[in-house]
Amino acid sequence: MTIAALEALTFGLARLVEAADNAGHRLCLLTGDRDVYRHELAHLDPGALDIVDIDTTDAGACAAALSALPDLSGLINSTDTWSVPGADLAAKFGLPGPDPSAVRILRDKGRVRALLHERGLSGSRALAVPADVSSADEILREVGLPAVLKDSAGTSSRNVWPVRDERQLRTALAESSQRPFNGELFAERFFSGPVYSAETLGWEGETKLLGVLSRQMSPEPSVREEAAAFPVAFPLPELGLIEDWAGRVLAAAGHDSGFAHVEFVLTADGPELVEINRRIGGALVGEALCRALGTNVYDAMVDTALGRRPALLDAVAAGPASGPATAFVLVYPDHPGTLTGWTGLDGLAAFPGSPEWYPTAVPGRRVEHLSDQRGCTGIVLTEAETAELALHRALSAAGSVRPTVAGDGDDDRE
Repeated sequence: MTIAALEALTFGLARLVEAADNAGHRLCLLTGDRDVYRHELAHLDPGALDIVDIDTTDAGACAAALSALPDLSGLINSTDTWSVPGADLAAKFGLPGPDPSAVRILRDKGRVRALLHERGLSGSRALAVPADVSSADEILREVGLPAVLKDSAGTSSRNVWPVRDERQLRTALAESSQRPFNGELFAERFFSGPVYSAETLGWEGETKLLGVLSRQMSPEPSVREEAAAFPVAFPLPELGLIEDWAGRVLAAAGHDSGFAHVEFVLTADGPELVEINRRIGGALVGEALCRALGTNVYDAMVDTALGRRPALLDAVAAGPASGPATAFVLVYPDHPGTLTGWTGLDGLAAFPGSPEWYPTAVPGRRVEHLSDQRGCTGIVLTEAETAELALHRALSAAGSVRPTVAGDGDDDRE
């Protein structure tokens, strides 16, 4: 029997292959660019999974490819970009999966914000505006400052502008008028506080908090992610409050089963949503969950795809994690240009925490977008007894790694 994956996150494919095998199924990956998974594929046996190279933006072609698979039992979609077509295809083939209309709501950050505001779960409304400087007066009047402008269907922190004064607002609107959007531009209140994400798993309305991930963001005005650590050692009563809040938010947004990555700001008045991703967390969040919980959490992804209650829900208990804490740091170049390699990788073994290197780019790639995650060239992962110690180790180790980038007509520079 076969379980298909309509694309996947950059990391975690090997864990997913193992989980499918544990369930007695073979994994088939449909992808438009297998180079995205080069690190994972390099560590898998060539015959570990089937790969169908196809334009995954073509729903008809994907449907034809799925029709040709033997004994198709489930369809996994662990990305934001393909979440709507994935839900539509699962429904088309009568496979277990989420309600496509609910997935469409979750892909619209403005609609989610509006729903939460209506139900008293957010202190901000969502104001859809034209991507033009002429929108400034309406934003000032209806939302106020500080505010955040964002793409309602954006990913990887693209097209996000925190603004604290009128000059920044007008500059951001001018920039937005020159950008392509996946959705539409909207404005909401800026919430002050550290950013975290609640990593949850649900089944038919039951929500279990697997742990909380810390998130270190870049200084404004960039909004790229710099580092993360898991699991954050909140006191048990506070973890309970976060679990309850996340459950209410997910219920309001219509997400009742499967993984969710719920990003929030912990303000002086409690958590405020940043966004909901109806998937396992990106980058190395899945790996962090596997290590901390001492199990392959991708088994739960397969369970959900097969329409059965994930066994992981009953295996996770409140309290300290059974495995090591982890932290990871994203490595960015200092300036745009063509990536030619990295210095410092051969010295990582000297650092504590068993540092591991996960490349996200290959030499020869042009790196241009340094204000969001598209500029990341690799990730350093470390372990420790606590998330705090793991983060210290990851920052230390990653600080020794430097991407070498050649600008147009320039020599390599660190």
